[in-house]
Amino acid sequence: MRAMVLEEIGKPLVAVERPLSDPLAGQIRLRVEACAVCRTDLHVVDGDLPQPKLPLVPGHEIVGVVEAVGAGVDQARIGRRVGVPWLGHTCGTCFYCRSEAENLCDAPLFTGYTRDGGFATNVVADADYAFDLDPAGDPVALAPLLCAGLIGWRSLKRAGEGRRIGLYGFGAAAHIIAQICTWQEREVYAFTRPGDTAAQRFARELSAAWAGTSDESPPELLDAAIIFAPVGALVPRALQAVRKGGRVVCGGIHMSDIPAMPYQLIWGERELLSVANLTRQDAREFLEIAARAGVHTRTCVYPLEEANAALDDLRNGRLNGAAVLMP
Repeated sequence: MRAMVLEEIGKPLVAVERPLSDPLAGQIRLRVEACAVCRTDLHVVDGDLPQPKLPLVPGHEIVGVVEAVGAGVDQARIGRRVGVPWLGHTCGTCFYCRSEAENLCDAPLFTGYTRDGGFATNVVADADYAFDLDPAGDPVALAPLLCAGLIGWRSLKRAGEGRRIGLYGFGAAAHIIAQICTWQEREVYAFTRPGDTAAQRFARELSAAWAGTSDESPPELLDAAIIFAPVGALVPRALQAVRKGGRVVCGGIHMSDIPAMPYQLIWGERELLSVANLTRQDAREFLEIAARAGVHTRTCVYPLEEANAALDDLRNGRLNGAAVLMP
């Protein structure tokens, strides 16, 4: 199998040849069709997230076809198209797993971080953490749903039932959740980095009620805001943009430090929340809703060997939508 491997933090990925691994009990092996590139992959490669498995194959928005199964896995899964997300394994016994909060598991494994991921031609995953996908769907279009979509969905659930939803950072996650919001008859207010008129235009194409820069105030107070950009300075700005009793949800796994801010910004029963990982129930819910809502992802395809270019384009804000690698 071919893979793009992180051998040292902060260094480019290296193309390598590896022998195929046989799936163990409870596992499956996929032939990867597509793997989207997530901002979390950047945080892993750049060292923002501590102690990754090294050497490591990144990638956790994987679409592939099951080609082998381990003991205890239904042989009928061979030949099926499945998706593998960030959460790759949980212990099943800790307080959080027993409390239907497996996203907070004390002993998890994460795809493309603490176990090898999908920047490769093949990958091994836990069968219980791989979700059936439309066999007639486009694997490139499906790949961003496996993290950008899932985390966006969990963030939107945390944001509550409000009508006016602000999205800070209009990239892969926001362009998916904007479509869900429109389908739910909510209003989307899109905030981009200053000067990013392309992203603002993209948001308007997706029926955003308003699109501007993150240092602007929306024309109406928001019921909730979701921050996808990993910029802590956006937290006080978002709090200022929501009404009393509104919510601000931090949707990323990593964010720069939140600056000191006056208590007045959170007073009025405004809530500041974070999202951590996802649950399998999130995946089941979202994949069904994305199909019903007719979500379309905007993608830019790269050959597997150009993973470093895809990461660099994401790092430097040169993408509208999601980068996707194809073996």
